[in-house]
Amino acid sequence: MINIPIVEHSMNLSYLLAKRITYSDIGNKSHRKSNINIATFGIAVGLSVMIISVCVVIGFKREVTSQVVGFGSHIQIFSYGSSSSSFERSPISIDDNTLAEITTINGINRVAKVVTKPGIVKTDDDFKGIIFKGVDRDYDWSFFRKNIVEGSVPDLSNSDNRNNIIVSSNIAKSLNLKVGDDVSAYFFQQQVRGRKFIISGIYSTTFSQFDDLFALCNSQVLQELNGWSRHYISSLEITLSDFDRLDPITDHIRQIVGNKFDDSKIIYDVQSIKEVYPQIFNWLDMLNINAYIVIVLMLAVAGFNIVSGLLIIILEKTQTIGILKALGMKDKEIRKVFVVSAMFFVGRGMVWGNIIGFSIVVLQHFLHIVPLNPEYYYTSFVPVHIDFRLLIVLNLSVFLFSILIMVLPSQMISKILPAKSIKFE
Repeated sequence: MINIPIVEHSMNLSYLLAKRITYSDIGNKSHRKSNINIATFGIAVGLSVMIISVCVVIGFKREVTSQVVGFGSHIQIFSYGSSSSSFERSPISIDDNTLAEITTINGINRVAKVVTKPGIVKTDDDFKGIIFKGVDRDYDWSFFRKNIVEGSVPDLSNSDNRNNIIVSSNIAKSLNLKVGDDVSAYFFQQQVRGRKFIISGIYSTTFSQFDDLFALCNSQVLQELNGWSRHYISSLEITLSDFDRLDPITDHIRQIVGNKFDDSKIIYDVQSIKEVYPQIFNWLDMLNINAYIVIVLMLAVAGFNIVSGLLIIILEKTQTIGILKALGMKDKEIRKVFVVSAMFFVGRGMVWGNIIGFSIVVLQHFLHIVPLNPEYYYTSFVPVHIDFRLLIVLNLSVFLFSILIMVLPSQMISKILPAKSIKFE
């Protein structure tokens, strides 16, 4: 004699009965069947909207952050009292010990010495005020290499490229410049100083706010124009390997330089990219809030569809419930049957929701179907990014929410009496 465990037998029986109840009307265009399909569709739409919302929010945060960091860095160190938005800053010098202490912090990817200086670029026909950003040979050019549309970034290790400069396509168009052109730049200090530069490359990003502003050149040229020695800079730019560690690493750097002065007795100031550009990151935080609102609304829609779908199944199968009770099946076991039955259409809805959501995200990623105005949104199309771990958590949350919400309508089963529900022909 084979002994079958009671739990396993109960599970198999619940599954078989649920399957029979759910699919007994296949091919029958009944009212119940159409309502179940509507409930399934509602769950699919709700989950797909949640997936799209999460992917869009993550995409916006990654795209905008990478653009802002590409023009600057995650963390800046400059002279105390200088405005974070000002590019005419008092010079600072950072000693080797302090620099070594900063570079050894876990999570720091790169440290760059930067010199900035406002100036005017003039051609025979027009002129434009821009910010010259001077960098050295150790500067990470990966962001600008990715966005170069003409020419190339200058090789600062070669002394022949000392006067090379890259400008944005916006600046090039407004002044009618092309690669290889000579341009005159003028800097206003106690006296006006001029310098000749050669256009080595033209870049273009979707961040027009910065495209209109920055030109990159050799930091030594700007140091000479300012009358600074080689160890004086405008700021130290620090890039991190993980944006999520921005706040703790910023605090750590503040602890290191908080009580230190440079050799000119200038106090250091430390600011994260969130503090330098608060309006941009406040906008990104608003996107997070919008995503949470969408998820809550879609969960409410999904919950309504699940409850209505299960109620329809229960109301249509009152006679079946009565028979099962007459045969001695307990209310708990019957509720399990109908919860499992409801999970068939919930699961089908979740499968379709994932298919629809992922399909739209993939199409947007490769085809850029939905365009945007970069002047308002910092990008020319809706960016998307798939974070599989987060989407798995989202699916599990929807699944667990579905199980919990099914408990409410399943309580109706205990109110059904066999004597009143069974009909005899």
